[in-house]
Amino acid sequence: MTDTTQAAASAPTISPDYSAYLAREAERDRLAAELLPANKAALFGALEAAGIVIVLVTFDGCGDSGQIESVEARDAHNNDVALPADAIEIAKAPWEGTEPERQRLPVHGAIEEMAYRFLEQTHGGWEDNEGAYGEFTFDVAARTITLEYNERFIDTEYSEHEF
Repeated sequence: MTDTTQAAASAPTISPDYSAYLAREAERDRLAAELLPANKAALFGALEAAGIVIVLVTFDGCGDSGQIESVEARDAHNNDVALPADAIEIAKAPWEGTEPERQRLPVHGAIEEMAYRFLEQTHGGWEDNEGAYGEFTFDVAARTITLEYNERFIDTEYSEHEF
């Protein structure tokens, strides 16, 4: 027979420190905002050098999964063009720690990485339940990234009548 009273008495007590979690999350958000200008400059520089003026990124998600559906680049004449094969350095805020994680990604990968981070930042859980869909517009001349976001939901309306 095994004595379970000793094992139960020595089991660790889990007491999450929610304020510490919020502080780490705030620090991560601060670092992400600090890294954004350099990430945008690297990406927009590579796009501009390739003659790209607009990049459209569509996404769709539901049922606990979501993905980038397409990444389309266009030149000044609105013709579809290939993204450059160059790799650029992108820095991101880590989940743990205070130093940025730096990685070299192809331009396509950097665009996707940034789109996923913006979705996480603005609409965490965008892929859950009925999900969401939308489009990012990377405007190279204006050096802006715009998100058009559409969230799906189920609605019900109840009525009861007694006559």
